[in-house]
Amino acid sequence: MTDIGDMIRYHRKRAGLSRVDLATIAGVGKTVIYDIEHGKETVQFRSLARVLDALNISLSFDSPLMSTYLKEHDATR
Repeated sequence: MTDIGDMIRYHRKRAGLSRVDLATIAGVGKTVIYDIEHGKETVQFRSLARVLDALNISLSFDSPLMSTYLKEHDATR
């Protein structure tokens, strides 16, 4: 998670935000921002997703089976 932490730190600093500012915008505690930026592995996915969203960083899932999954999943809806 260190690479994610580095990416988040970079985006936060480029946006001119302190950790407290980002935490407030994302609706998480300031410790969450510190933990993400320092590669703590126990950060909850929901918290990470909020931080990514606050920084306008998108997350995507991809695999060799993803197109088949999407076709099958859409067919069941």
